[in-house]
Amino acid sequence: MKLATVEQMREMDRRAIEDYGIAEAILMENAAHAALKVLENQIGALAGRKILVFSGAGNNGGDGLALARLIHSKGGSVKVFLTASPKKYTGAAKTNYEIVCNLSLDVQLLSRASEARQDILHADAVVDAIFGTGLARDVKGLAAEVIELINAAGKPVLSLDIPSGICGNSGRVMGAAVRADRTVAFGLPKIGNLLYPGYERGGRLFVSHISFPPGLIEDESLTVATNGRIALPTRRAEAYKGSVGDVLFVAGSGNYFGAPYFSAMAHLKSGGGYARLAAPASVIPFIAQSGREIVYLPQRETAAFSLSLKAKPEILALAEKSDMTVLGPGLSLHDETEKLIRELCGAIARPLLIDGDGITAVAERPEVLLKRKAPTILTPHAGEMAKLSKKTVSEVNADKIGALRETAAKLKALIVFKGAHSLIGCPDGRVYVNLTGNPGMATAGSGDVLAGCIAAMLGLGLSAEAATRKGVFLHGLAGDIAARLKGQDGITATDILECLPQALKEDREGAVDEAYWAPREV
Repeated sequence: MKLATVEQMREMDRRAIEDYGIAEAILMENAAHAALKVLENQIGALAGRKILVFSGAGNNGGDGLALARLIHSKGGSVKVFLTASPKKYTGAAKTNYEIVCNLSLDVQLLSRASEARQDILHADAVVDAIFGTGLARDVKGLAAEVIELINAAGKPVLSLDIPSGICGNSGRVMGAAVRADRTVAFGLPKIGNLLYPGYERGGRLFVSHISFPPGLIEDESLTVATNGRIALPTRRAEAYKGSVGDVLFVAGSGNYFGAPYFSAMAHLKSGGGYARLAAPASVIPFIAQSGREIVYLPQRETAAFSLSLKAKPEILALAEKSDMTVLGPGLSLHDETEKLIRELCGAIARPLLIDGDGITAVAERPEVLLKRKAPTILTPHAGEMAKLSKKTVSEVNADKIGALRETAAKLKALIVFKGAHSLIGCPDGRVYVNLTGNPGMATAGSGDVLAGCIAAMLGLGLSAEAATRKGVFLHGLAGDIAARLKGQDGITATDILECLPQALKEDREGAVDEAYWAPREV
């Protein structure tokens, strides 16, 4: 499903009204009906239930007023608290305010949040229509106090479009923000609906297209989308180990035995056929105690037990015989090894995935990637993304999609910006938001498992872009299965690794929750 920025949504609204002749009042009515459906799904029949609607100025407040009218029509006891003067309403919002007044609904203009305290204590649910996606400054004063009151009440909360106080473009909390149990986005989800912490504040996310025509919600100018369903290739009956992915892993050093093991084994656990590990000779006996299915290729090493530059000719020969090379897990930051990494990046002619220490080495001279003809995949976390983009960690986290787009285009690479709801960036500017995964996956070795999973997807026959997206999806799904079995606390890379076959099984059998691909439509 496509996602929109605040600016893109404003343009979609304008086009719907001016180009297609869909009246603003119709759009607001459709939004209210969608919200009503979600509210009924949330708390059941509305007859006799007490619902509070907090409405601010603008169309988000108008959506709340329209919803209040519909709740009243369903027999609900509804009270509207205005957080801004009704004189500010215009257009369809003003029309709905006048209708609410004509219906003699209980409407109160708040001067202090405490005026709503008694009502909220006895409410069955709360509707948040204080701010929409156009919030441009941090929340203060009365609105902040009302948000604090809503959050402290412990009542079921439905937010309209986005939780009030969340930035629609980044998901950032702007001073204060509502904690909703459910959110219904209108038109399309906004990027802030799906990026953290906005996603976490929104609870379960729904979306209504409010009768926007397909030409609007599928427009090619909308280049951010959820990481949608990609079918796993059929595993042929006559498949053999060399036909389902023969991948070379260049990984490991004297201090890192786990990284090469997790990346190579993840390839096998995700359906790959051959995992060949080129590692320092002294390290291999230790890794081999755990990974008996891996094919080991001892390489020349430095005095610090990292890969020596002298290993370059053999590694290049091995890479030429492989479907793909994964370069970087646990390689260390030894000067000679970093030089080897950069020279290999420029010389390997097959698809290449660079992770961990490989990214740090490349970040010093990213131009080595520009000569590559075959696909390049980078899998940085925030710190590594900052190095690649020549920004600070704060800067890349403040505008994740912008930093990802810029860097993917500059390096002509597919980039996985790892984190809560990992982002996959393509060189042409498209970005996908992945919805699998959980906080328990923030553990050493998890990223190494991801590298092997992506490699396996390419070996199964997917394109580099599809393999990257599918690998990120399955890696997160495996983490969710591990959390389902053990809880999030204490999940290790081994747990994620061991759940990869189950993740593939559930995916092939169609047993994966549809919400992992896109919010539910209403």
